Amino acid sequence: MTVENITNGMKEWSLEDMSAEAKTAMSKKEKAILWGRPGYLTTEEVKVYSQFREWLLKQDQTVKNTVYSFTEAEGEVWTLTRWLRARKYVLANTIAMVNEATAERADPRKADYYPDAYVALGVDPSIYVSQYPQLYAGFSKDGCPVFYSKPGRLNIDAVEAITTIPGILNYHWHIMQHDYTDRMLKYKEEHPDFTRFECVSVLDLDKLTLGQLGSRTLDIIKKQAFIDSLCFPETMNKMVIVNAPRFFSATWGVIKGFLDARTSAKVEIFSSMTAAKAKLREIISDDNLPSDYGGTAESTTSILAREAASGKSGRDRLLSEVIYVRSTQSLKFTLEDNEEVDIYVYTKAIDGANFRIMNSSKKELAPSMKVKHTGSTSDKEQASVIHLNPAGRVSGVKEIKIKAESLKTRMSSEAYLVVVNFYKK
Repeated sequence: MTVENITNGMKEWSLEDMSAEAKTAMSKKEKAILWGRPGYLTTEEVKVYSQFREWLLKQDQTVKNTVYSFTEAEGEVWTLTRWLRARKYVLANTIAMVNEATAERADPRKADYYPDAYVALGVDPSIYVSQYPQLYAGFSKDGCPVFYSKPGRLNIDAVEAITTIPGILNYHWHIMQHDYTDRMLKYKEEHPDFTRFECVSVLDLDKLTLGQLGSRTLDIIKKQAFIDSLCFPETMNKMVIVNAPRFFSATWGVIKGFLDARTSAKVEIFSSMTAAKAKLREIISDDNLPSDYGGTAESTTSILAREAASGKSGRDRLLSEVIYVRSTQSLKFTLEDNEEVDIYVYTKAIDGANFRIMNSSKKELAPSMKVKHTGSTSDKEQASVIHLNPAGRVSGVKEIKIKAESLKTRMSSEAYLVVVNFYKK
């Protein structure tokens, strides 16, 4: 086999280099983690790598862009081996995967992968994240962005009240191709030797119940996971699951039996937050680890609140809470002396409810509003949004009560997401 030089940042790889470390003495866990990576290939894997490379060079730019989803800055050897690992170095299966991913990306590609997050979701992303907390915060010691997800705080009723399944998937494309990619490219620019275009995920299961794992929730998670596994393969560097409830730990024992050793080696589960913090500090330096996970960096709660106050909304802080109305229900909150608020309600409620804004003395601060969804309940149709105080922002009171009264007698409740935007006067 001829030797070809393959440039990747500051290192040039020959085909011989691709297998240079393959016979190095390693533990079973190290072998599982390093399998299929540059420097650790078998002779047969080097051959498959060369064939895949030759095939890709003959493809049009659309197919090449599928493979180089994070741009060519990732580096040829690291990009191609990532795809090959996903199909265990079976050339035909890898090519089939690339073609399938190219087809899956067709519609998002036409929309440039939704560069505007607001347009992708159809709602202010901060409102969405308030009901399904997810964020990037800092980098691991290996340079990988760290993603925090809190599915135990996911309120599926709220999510369905503000966006659609297509909107959630569009937003996922936005995150992967704009947010995540931009973070990688910025880090690569600052650290030219960086090659691991992967992510460390912290999955916080605090407050997760079996009831939250219904078909609607799992449908969203499965569709997002499908996009990631097909179009962004082998990008999980490490997953640390924290605050795992007993039922999840038992389930994981079964799931683990179906995973290959390489994948299961990347996942660690902790029911104790104390033990989890120790593990996280092994992976992430204190100045990159949020304080609520054992580090000294800004807490995830603070980051989410700060991000909710930024952007085009101009608000100072955000309150969003679901109320369930069968007959009557209310929500109370307080204002600072220098604050005023705008209040919106998002819903797909068919029967509807009458909403009133009152002070602590039950004096109405704005005319009552009928809140009712005017369209269908399809998961592809945007919810209705009603501004409760269209005449102007509410201020001059310490406590506000929002009271909702159903317009019809019901046997079950309907969900309404109340969104309060706070502004400085």
